[in-house]
Parts: sequence; structure tokens; C-alpha cells
Amino acid sequence: MTENSLYNTALSKCMSLCSQREYCRSDIENKLDNWGVNKSDAQKIINTLISENFLNEERYAKAFVTDKFNYNKWGKIKISYHLKSRKVSENAIRLALNSIDNEEYKDALKDLIKSHRRSIRAKNSYDLKAKLLRFGQSRGFEAALLYDLLNEIEQENP
Repeated sequence: MTENSLYNTALSKCMSLCSQREYCRSDIENKLDNWGVNKSDAQKIINTLISENFLNEERYAKAFVTDKFNYNKWGKIKISYHLKSRKVSENAIRLALNSIDNEEYKDALKDLIKSHRRSIRAKNSYDLKAKLLRFGQSRGFEAALLYDLLNEIEQENP
């Protein structure tokens, strides 16, 4: 296959992929690398995708945050970590995370903790609190928010 043919095929394939779902720049870079597209052509393809709005970092971050929060019940820390691993800019991450409603965020955490609490066996209240704290942190929620919520739940159910 000629270089120009590979470039055109890769460009149309990327446009097709990006029109079906959101991708970030690093996802497309990895795909192009796996397809054997050289670096300069890959950069041209990515620039074309960005200029024609097939790739949009803010849109990708917003979609990622919405999906991971609503469906996976992840906290902001875990979502942020995964976006950073995909080389999404700090500004796009911050804007996307700010789109989560604070009350909805706290309610989701409260529901998650209460549902997990039913399945935990603990020796005493400190052990229970520690296990719930570790669970919440493993889901990517902030420690301060977890402490406040666990204290609130403890006061409701002594």
C-alpha cells in the first residue's frame, strides 16, 4: 500500500470512528501507531480531526465524566486520574468535573456507602467506618467528603 493511500485510509477510518463515539487524542495516536502510520502523517491526521471537530478534548472529558459518574459511580479523584492517564489537559478535566452537581455528587456517594454498608461485617463502629472509608476512597471520592458523610450517617444510626 502506498504512503498516500495509507494516509487517506487512516484518515477516513479515524473520521468514521470519531463520528460514532468520543475519542481523545491519545486514543487516536495509539490507533494510528498500531496501524503503522508514520509520525508526520499521524500528526496531520490528528490536526485534520481537530480542525473538523471530530476530536474535541473538552467534549471528550465531559462525556467521560458523565459516563463514569452516572454509570460506574466513580468519584472525582478516580475520574481525574483516568483522564490524566489519557493525556487530557488540566483545564478540560477541571471544566468537566465542575459540570457535576455537588448535591447529586453527595447523594450518589451517600447511596453508594449505604448500599455497601449492608454487605460489610465489622467488629465495631471504628472498623466499619474504616472499611467504608477505604471503599469510598477506592471509588475515587474525596476523604474529607467521606469523613463528613460517615459522621453524618453514624449520627443518624447510632
